[in-house]
Amino acid sequence: MNMTKDLIHDVERTVRRRMAGQQAGHGFDHVGRVLRSARKIQAEVGGDRMIVELAALLHDVGDAKFHGGVEKSAEFTRQILGELDVDVATIDHVAKIVDNLSFRKGDDAKPLSLEGQIVQDADRLDALGAIGIVRTIEYGAAFGQPFHVSGNADGTHKTGLRHFDDKLFKLCGLLNTEPARRMARQREAFMRTFIDQFLAEWEE
Repeated sequence: MNMTKDLIHDVERTVRRRMAGQQAGHGFDHVGRVLRSARKIQAEVGGDRMIVELAALLHDVGDAKFHGGVEKSAEFTRQILGELDVDVATIDHVAKIVDNLSFRKGDDAKPLSLEGQIVQDADRLDALGAIGIVRTIEYGAAFGQPFHVSGNADGTHKTGLRHFDDKLFKLCGLLNTEPARRMARQREAFMRTFIDQFLAEWEE
């Protein structure tokens, strides 16, 4: 047990250092929330807690947005865990999760283990609710994307508001576990209320 706690602590410290200064809604604060949500889901549905925690911590350590458009999280996962003398089976399992949980992977993603499904759900939950709204705005501010452009019903302009329909409102239907679906329903309802209020104010 202590060995596992030490490993999680060491990985967390390494990821925190590597992600220092990385924001736009994808900083270490995001990783911390994913870790906490993954623990809550795992407590209800089971699975290997150590694998869940490692994958949650490492899932964005090499995010393509911050590495020239090339996704490096699986590569960095193998490097980090290898340097900590983690066994090969564990490294392979965690790296496979990290490499296949993102929304953008789409149909190219390989099937996830229960542990992978838990972390994927936790990651997607963090794109919903009040936090999801703030992350969308943070991302837009960092990459020069407006939150809304009038007359954009056809999606000509890539905006934060358009991102809700293009991705965020699809997430609830893609979740793997009932605990995550339960949390997601409330968060999605809040987001829809926010959008209604935002557009009402915009058009006044």
